Amino acid sequence: MKKKLNTGNLHFFIPDTTKKVKIPLVENGISAGFPSPAEDFKETRISLDKTLIKNKEATFYARVEGKSMIGAGLDHGDLLVIDRSLEAENGKIAVCFIDGEFTVKRLKVTIDAIYLMPENKSYEPMRVQKESNLLIWGVVTYVIKAV
Repeated sequence: MKKKLNTGNLHFFIPDTTKKVKIPLVENGISAGFPSPAEDFKETRISLDKTLIKNKEATFYARVEGKSMIGAGLDHGDLLVIDRSLEAENGKIAVCFIDGEFTVKRLKVTIDAIYLMPENKSYEPMRVQKESNLLIWGVVTYVIKAV
């Protein structure tokens, strides 16, 4: 991953798709209930680049900073996969550039307004004002978490 841009709220990265790494995948899934015998699992190899990136020219990564989206499962330090070629629609989680700053929020589009909605009750929704400069920079397609 090559670092692209540090904006204060989000740190953007460009995916490095020059190296193809195939990682083993357990096809049958891993039981979160009772254990399953190991011989039941068949191994296949997948490429996370091929799985997570549909349009490599329009895809970027960014790290989440802050806690405004924890209710949507976006925690501080998570890595977002962002596709700039996707249409931003009501209900989608998007990376927005508003009045000179990047933020990640859920879009709420009504007849008379656009809102940038946090997913944490400690934060207020942001109504986009007519004089605001808003650019929907991309739609979040995946979240990569560390445990």
